[in-house]
Amino acid sequence: MPKDTSIRSVLIIGSGPIIIGQACEFDYSGSQAALSLKEEGIAVSIINSNPATIMTDKVIGDHVYLRPLTLESIEQILIEHANSPTLPTIDAVLPTMGGQTALNLCVDAEERGLWKAHNVRIIGVDVAAIEKTENRESFRQLMVDIGVGVAPSKIANSFLEGKEAAQEIGYPLVIRPSYTLGGSGGGFVHKKEDFDAALKRGLEASPTHEVLVEKAVLGWKEYELELLRDSNDNVIIICSIENFDPMGIHTGDSITVAPAMTLSDRCYQEMRNQAIKMMRAIGNFAGGCNVQFSVNPDNDDIIAIEINPRVSRSSALASKATGYPIAKIAAKLAIGYNLDEIENQITKTTSAYFEPTLDYVIVKIPRWNFDKFKGANPELGLQMKAVGEVMAIGRSFIEALQKACQSLEIGRAGLGADGKQKRNIEEIMHGLEHPSWNRLFLIKDAMSMGVPLESIRKVTKIDKWFLIQIQEMVNLEIELKRYSLNNIPKDFFFNLKQKGFSDEQIAWVLGNVTEDEVYNRRKELGIKRVYKMVDTCAAEFAAQTPYFYSTFEEAPIQISLLGNETLSTGDELGTNESISSDKKKVIVLGSGPNRIGQGIEFDYSCVHGLLAAKESGFEAIMINCNPETVSTDFNMANKLYFEPVFWEHVREIIDLENPIGVIVQLGGQTALKMAEKLHENNIKIIGTAYNDMDVAEDRGRFSDLLKELDIPYPKYGVAENAEEAIVVANEVGYPVLVRPSYVLGGQGMSIVINDEDLEKAVVKLLGDLPGNRVLIDHFLDRAEETESDSICDGTDVHIVGLMEHIEPAGIHSGDSFAVLPPFSLSEKVIADMETYSKKIAKALNVIGLLNIQFAVKDDKVYVIEANPRASRTVPFIAKAYDVPYINIAARIMLGVNKLRDFNIVRKLEGYAIKEPVFSFDKFPEVTKELGPEMKSTGESIYFIKDLEDPYFRKLYKDKSMYLSK
Repeated sequence: MPKDTSIRSVLIIGSGPIIIGQACEFDYSGSQAALSLKEEGIAVSIINSNPATIMTDKVIGDHVYLRPLTLESIEQILIEHANSPTLPTIDAVLPTMGGQTALNLCVDAEERGLWKAHNVRIIGVDVAAIEKTENRESFRQLMVDIGVGVAPSKIANSFLEGKEAAQEIGYPLVIRPSYTLGGSGGGFVHKKEDFDAALKRGLEASPTHEVLVEKAVLGWKEYELELLRDSNDNVIIICSIENFDPMGIHTGDSITVAPAMTLSDRCYQEMRNQAIKMMRAIGNFAGGCNVQFSVNPDNDDIIAIEINPRVSRSSALASKATGYPIAKIAAKLAIGYNLDEIENQITKTTSAYFEPTLDYVIVKIPRWNFDKFKGANPELGLQMKAVGEVMAIGRSFIEALQKACQSLEIGRAGLGADGKQKRNIEEIMHGLEHPSWNRLFLIKDAMSMGVPLESIRKVTKIDKWFLIQIQEMVNLEIELKRYSLNNIPKDFFFNLKQKGFSDEQIAWVLGNVTEDEVYNRRKELGIKRVYKMVDTCAAEFAAQTPYFYSTFEEAPIQISLLGNETLSTGDELGTNESISSDKKKVIVLGSGPNRIGQGIEFDYSCVHGLLAAKESGFEAIMINCNPETVSTDFNMANKLYFEPVFWEHVREIIDLENPIGVIVQLGGQTALKMAEKLHENNIKIIGTAYNDMDVAEDRGRFSDLLKELDIPYPKYGVAENAEEAIVVANEVGYPVLVRPSYVLGGQGMSIVINDEDLEKAVVKLLGDLPGNRVLIDHFLDRAEETESDSICDGTDVHIVGLMEHIEPAGIHSGDSFAVLPPFSLSEKVIADMETYSKKIAKALNVIGLLNIQFAVKDDKVYVIEANPRASRTVPFIAKAYDVPYINIAARIMLGVNKLRDFNIVRKLEGYAIKEPVFSFDKFPEVTKELGPEMKSTGESIYFIKDLEDPYFRKLYKDKSMYLSK
């Protein structure tokens, strides 16, 4: 059926601020869906309160509403469109792109009669289908009706029903609340004594106060299938995903592998059949869907866990894994197209009615931030705790696994072999039995210490096939120790690289050699990466999308017509499918996995950097490893390298592409940390030069600069050990702010008030970050905190925005409510902030962006720090003022424009408030104390007309409440 021409204007509901369990994968899906509908000539309106995402940018939607995700906001938008002569009346709403938030809001609006009152159709799914899948009892009954296995379970709406269910089913059991996301409120109960507390948490977490009490199938294997279905009932499986971790750990906290590795063909066919049956049974539904299964490893029995009638975290992963843009196609299915009527986005010559085939392996590893939640229980279970994820592509499982470890931004050079292994066998075995963020590394450590593979399998219940792969790595390391760098046989060296070993790991195992020496030796032997295309069809058809991953391969055997084989000499490399053009190119370094302190706002900046580079006539190349983001979409850059933002990988892409320079300002601390390596290797950094960035990062050099410019700053000192720290602290005066240099998101910062606390803080910091220096600043107690963002082109400086924090200094800027423009500062303070911003920008020779943080006490402005890069706040200011600031900054960095070329007109009536959003509900044992180390996972924007607004007045009243050390 061709598209429904009665749909001319669609409202997409976004997912709101980033929280644990609902991250930017939904902004990726929403952005892709919006662009897909616009291609069809449909007007797209977006409601989402998140200012940090590209989804709420004018490049994505025709009409973007940065408003709270409430029924009142939706009704207001529908009325505005219905009554305006210039806005199109909204015909339909698409709720399947905004996670659980959008689905729940859509159901509420339906129940309140909102859609009916305004003649708005729900497309992509109907409420009956949502009800069947989200209501645990309806889902269980449906599975029984269609003959799909489920675990024994009972529904409970009260304590009494819950206790009766537990008595009937027996322990261990699992509690699953209805209508929640990320496993919120869910958990395992192993013994009767723990049941009451778990039941209470589950009933409170469910918006309908309903839970499913279910038999726990701990240790079974877990799988997911990503499907698409059209209104003609055509169904295709896009991707199978296997969880490395068995049942018992939320899929968002599990390491996952695509395609499934240990599934028998018979079991896979049965799973496919059941998934298709389930999808066809849920009613009116056209779009992407995720189905989760559990398989008994002893006899291949299959049970269904759940079905999500929307795009999910896994569909973002599956899209990046296969190159098949699920959300883009799902949006077209929602407006009536069938799969066979849509063009395959990758080949451009076949239809979208095909199932992708992978000739590579994908590994996803979640990224956690337990260090930000002191006292949190780090054990993984049914309730998701990860804040982000990385994805890696390799020709084998082990290559992809090592690349994923390199992508995580936790200072690892791969899976072990980097000097960071644990050696305490009791600690290791405890960690295997009680999984946390580092269990993967502990498996490797256990094997290195000789723990038998079978013992590890019994404790972890991880499939033996995966463990054998990791054991092979341990064996390779043992063999590598027999050699020195100059006598490693070429074929063995090649095998190590094929298994994902980084040059840094090889250097560490060999000892007494550097990473650079390994790299140079490897190049002498002719062992270098080749780049392969992600083409969805295992090269069966020519692909048009420039989307690549790296691997190591030998040239294929050439076979002549006579049948005589021309064997490879071993000197030729495999085919490199990434052909470097002779165009002027720039590489944009991405920000890696989302984590606290570095979130989606840096991806927003990277996307604008790519767009600005393309508009300015450059070939724009993206390097990033985050599957949730828009910067890694297959059609955003001229060329995408889905690779770790890890020096060895970045270096070889630069060798191949030979760009005119690399942009490091837009990818947060991840990209910035690479500036020194680029500088040492004479690779041009686009925008502010490395030495000037280093002045801003180096507290001593920066303070000397401020002194020279006659700009006030808090007294400070630098220490390399606890004794020195005590001397410095007594000189500058307590309270003091203690922090390591070169960190993001306030990592390791604390406020201390005496020698004893200081000693503890310094010893801990130097233990966590060996070789670092500790900065000790006098803390300006009871000061106001403010910040400025600006753009400098080398001649002129434009103040992007000045913000005043509601909370006092001492709470990290990312955790503070910030008001734009300032609401209570004197004219003198505002003038000083502007003057200091301009002086510092020029003194640091900034080309591009600069963020400065100030403390204001007794009307005197002190500079706390300056960051010559895109900040967390620029996207917020760009949305509030409706000015494309990142695009302007990127053009200035590229040297194609000066500030005077732009006519910048700000549009903001009243004030905009940047609201931090926390995920403390995932860690019920942690108190909400705020200090210099950032803890928020996301943000939203809230507009007020004036300072009499009751919401603002309440914030101002509570401003010091959570201040802690």
